[in-house]
Amino acid sequence: MEYKVKVKPEDFQVREVVSLPITDKGQYGVFKLKKIGWNTVDLIKRIAKKFSIKLDNISYGGKKDRHGLTEQFITIKNAPKRLHMQEKNFSLKLVGFSDEAMQPRHIESNHFSIVIRSISKEAEEFLFSPIESITKYGFINYFDDQRFGSFDPKQGFIGEKIIKEHYNGALKIYLTHVYPEDKKEAKERKRYLFEHWGNWLECLKVAKTDMEKFAFNYLTENPKAYLNVLRKIPKEDMSMFFSAYQSFLWNETVRRILISILRDEDILFHRGIAGDYLFFDEIDRKTWQYLNNLVIPTASSKAKMPDEKVGNIYKEFLNERGIKASMFNLRKIRQAFFKSVDRKVLIKPEEFEYKIEYDEIYVGKRKLFLQFLLPRGSYATMLIKRIFAKKIKEGDKNALLCRP
Repeated sequence: MEYKVKVKPEDFQVREVVSLPITDKGQYGVFKLKKIGWNTVDLIKRIAKKFSIKLDNISYGGKKDRHGLTEQFITIKNAPKRLHMQEKNFSLKLVGFSDEAMQPRHIESNHFSIVIRSISKEAEEFLFSPIESITKYGFINYFDDQRFGSFDPKQGFIGEKIIKEHYNGALKIYLTHVYPEDKKEAKERKRYLFEHWGNWLECLKVAKTDMEKFAFNYLTENPKAYLNVLRKIPKEDMSMFFSAYQSFLWNETVRRILISILRDEDILFHRGIAGDYLFFDEIDRKTWQYLNNLVIPTASSKAKMPDEKVGNIYKEFLNERGIKASMFNLRKIRQAFFKSVDRKVLIKPEEFEYKIEYDEIYVGKRKLFLQFLLPRGSYATMLIKRIFAKKIKEGDKNALLCRP
């Protein structure tokens, strides 16, 4: 079933619901940040530069998608008086003060208003069954594709390379991986670096960014000192690479759990960047209760699985990839680390509403309007994938296991 999301920025709206105490006085200025076409980190860097604010003085709860109309709260320590910004694609407005900096824990939920377009008239009737299932059972709480921007289909995960101490491979991904949003010049340069990797003088000729220039200058003098270059990767970037790998391991563990407890005919799937997302169609009450109560931590050296079944699946998967739990305790990379965070396997949206209307953009097609609340860290795009997930062919469920 074909569909289109984020055709217009207004088609994907996100608004934070927070518990941050807001008063008339406090060390931190609390601001409402509305934006279109910006990711949170880049916009905060712009704000910091504009007002000469240290980046460490700006705090936020979550990174909001640049492909949408988003509204979130940030705090600025000792914020300049009358700080206000209004430009074409964003606005920053003071709403009060607080004695606390904005943190992820302050996000109670995210409110979504989403329009899904270009749905055929024939497909319209098939939407009611998955929507009913979501309202009744919820959906699997996978980390979605936007978590895996740093994953390179040919080279793998930077996080896994570092765990295995394959520092050359990790650095190569870092400096040659092509992101979809990269401009043409950057894509061409990265492909050139990939092809000439190891010839540091040749790579240095085309180096453009500060990191590229530093890396290839350093490697020219110290040809195999990959680790020292990796240590220069910013903390936030390295944390993102580790989180991406943890998310992949979590997703795959859940995929394997579903395969072990569901019948083939009850499994649905939707394609993904780092593995297909598996869902269930029908489910018995006992199995649903098990999944509904299941909380699995992200990978780390101290991660404790909730039961023997999950523990065995998790260990088997790590063994397949040549990884032991102790390897997550890094000693040579110190700017970031693998921290275990508990995550529910099944979530149910709150205040769920929907309606189907004629699509004014795609003539003859329908659009699906969705409105709901999700807890912090859950993906609205995963709810969409659940709605449009397809049945697998008989006997094909093992082919859905992902081993990038």
